Amino acid sequence: MVKPPPGELLRAAPETISAPSVDAASEPKATSPFVNGHFPRRRGLIIGLSVLAGFLLTVVWSAHFVDSTIGDNVANTLLGHDAKETPIAGIAAGILFAFVSGLAGTFTACNIATFGAMAPLLGSGGSRWSRIVHTLKPLGWVSVGMLAVSSVYGVIVGLVGTSMPQFSQAANQPGSLSPRSIQSMVVYGIIGLVMLYLGLASLGLVRDPFAKISKRFPNAPMVFMGILIGAFLIGRPFPLFRQMFRDAAESGNPLYGAAAFSLQSIGNILVMAILFLIIANFTGNRLQRWLTANPRRLTVITAVAFLVAGAFTFLYWDVRLLARREIIPWYPTAPWA
Repeated sequence: MVKPPPGELLRAAPETISAPSVDAASEPKATSPFVNGHFPRRRGLIIGLSVLAGFLLTVVWSAHFVDSTIGDNVANTLLGHDAKETPIAGIAAGILFAFVSGLAGTFTACNIATFGAMAPLLGSGGSRWSRIVHTLKPLGWVSVGMLAVSSVYGVIVGLVGTSMPQFSQAANQPGSLSPRSIQSMVVYGIIGLVMLYLGLASLGLVRDPFAKISKRFPNAPMVFMGILIGAFLIGRPFPLFRQMFRDAAESGNPLYGAAAFSLQSIGNILVMAILFLIIANFTGNRLQRWLTANPRRLTVITAVAFLVAGAFTFLYWDVRLLARREIIPWYPTAPWA
């Protein structure tokens, strides 16, 4: 029997040759909006550069510039009078003051961490309307968590606020920490560490805290980010916010406290929401194509956003603050900071 040449055998039975099967279990899987399963190779470099960027931001950050030059001027312009020097006259004026002061505090050191929460919303494709919906839906869930915390805290302030550390106007003394400073350090220290952990989780270096709950409640991570944003009010030392805090505490009205604190939070994220709606409208398809070409790019964006915000928040509010109170000997700061 004459055997056909190998080439003839291949041509005669093409169905016997197939591409190697791909094990679906080996494909990267997203476990939550913050962890898409596509991890970059140089994760150590990403962490190092992100933390360095957060540190350098604490060095150059000027609280006076963002709180007074930006915050006060925005509030004075919108209110039509000196926000700090004019007493809040009545509930209606307090509600307006709460929203305006929140808007004025968008770019304060307290609020920088909010931008890290929105990175996973980038790059939605489809029509313009679908991109808007894709952005508004998670922003809505962020608002749920944010308003839950801010309204509850406002109720507490309306009931017992005059005995809380944030009510005090005692000057900080060198070598010591006031109760108000301790409250800020604890709140923002925890927020900073949580953001750092989420950055590491997005890189696959630690366990995704939302892996299980996201299966049943896919919007839980965004609600949690809203809770973090709402928690900024618990330790916020922004002068205009402290003015509103004292007014709500002295009123003894928990409903007023809830409404004022909720509007403060809405003002805080309004600029961010508009920014992401603009991104969704004008860069959605191009950005989507760029991200889907290599899903690791979204991982890097998410991780960098969390790590920079987390490092900045922890170092600024816990380490640099200790240096400003002369409890530790030195922390580098720019001349204008």
